[in-house]
Amino acid sequence: MKKIVLTVGLLVGLLKGVYAQTTNDKEAYEKRKLKIEEVNLVSGYYGQDGNNSAVTGGLGTEKLSDFANSIDLKLSFIDRKSRQHFINADFNIDHYTSASSDNIDPLTISSASRSDTHVYPSLSWTVKDDATRTSRGLSYSYSTEYDYQSHGFNVNFAKISKDNNREFSLKAGAFFDTWMAILPSELRPAGYGSAAEGDRDPVAYKPRNSYNLALSLSQVINKRLQLLVTVEPAFQQGLLSTPYHRVYFTDGSHTVEKLPGSRFKLPVGVRLSYFLGDKVILRGFYRFYADDWGMKAHTANFEATYKITPFVSVSPFYRFHNQTAVRYFNAYGKHGPTEAYYTSDYDISGFTSHFVGTGIRLAPPGGLFGIKQWHSVELRYGHYLRSTGMVGNSVTLAMKLK
Repeated sequence: MKKIVLTVGLLVGLLKGVYAQTTNDKEAYEKRKLKIEEVNLVSGYYGQDGNNSAVTGGLGTEKLSDFANSIDLKLSFIDRKSRQHFINADFNIDHYTSASSDNIDPLTISSASRSDTHVYPSLSWTVKDDATRTSRGLSYSYSTEYDYQSHGFNVNFAKISKDNNREFSLKAGAFFDTWMAILPSELRPAGYGSAAEGDRDPVAYKPRNSYNLALSLSQVINKRLQLLVTVEPAFQQGLLSTPYHRVYFTDGSHTVEKLPGSRFKLPVGVRLSYFLGDKVILRGFYRFYADDWGMKAHTANFEATYKITPFVSVSPFYRFHNQTAVRYFNAYGKHGPTEAYYTSDYDISGFTSHFVGTGIRLAPPGGLFGIKQWHSVELRYGHYLRSTGMVGNSVTLAMKLK
């Protein structure tokens, strides 16, 4: 309850600050109607395959496909104090199939999570005040799929320096999740449900709460170089293991994954953007990550955007990632039966990955195909390769209307 009260207090405080000066200078008010800034439509496909499924204890198919669509609507208006208000409504829907999830209950034709639809809308509001060089905002997000629901709250604040060369921003968020604890068929106690349609036996529901803070400082070094530094501590508590992930021990027995009920994460990142003449923009990003489960990770991303013409550009990119395993990870059949925590989920194992691809963007001045409102379209392809053998491919099509 304290956490909910704290979140509501932050939201009320932010709203109070936004409206603290709305009663004066009515005579200076210039009526500005609500207008559409832009509409973004994004469709994407992702497919992967491998042989380290956590559902079957670290062996078996990781084949998965995901088809995602989103629409993002940005509105704006100016109030009596000449402050700009931005309203952003975002609706996302994914449909995925997971071959490994069918092994939660191999005796049925299809398990509860073999395929699912994930829906996650969000709504945000930001107020930009040029007089004080500040921006304030808040947002709410909701996420649901078959075995999971989440409510998210965020507040943000940013201030720009007098010369517009420096900006400090702060964002705080809290997410309250509820998970359905689906168990593998052979490990369910008597009377415990499968969560399948038509099964009236009960299934346990477990909470998972997450608290995030993001601090960032951006600085214009010179007319060609910009720097951004971010620190994003996060804390989670509740059900952090996945109950339908099996773990096999050295003595041949098996049970479900068990992990600690809390986790503290600390990512620190640096981003550089360099404008090399009128045609080339170079972007680099590095992030260091550590948590109290023993994982450490390094991620480096590089992207170069080259303008073939003023209206056509290509953006090849490459991302390198390396991480160590959490101290509770071990492969199939390698855990000792006396260990307190155990997992065979290769997403939190030690591995190296590479993600390489390119994008092409078209943005003619008169709009695409003579349609003035169709501002731009971008197509991106990426190939993912993990040292554990998992391979993935993604294709994304993004359109902007203004």
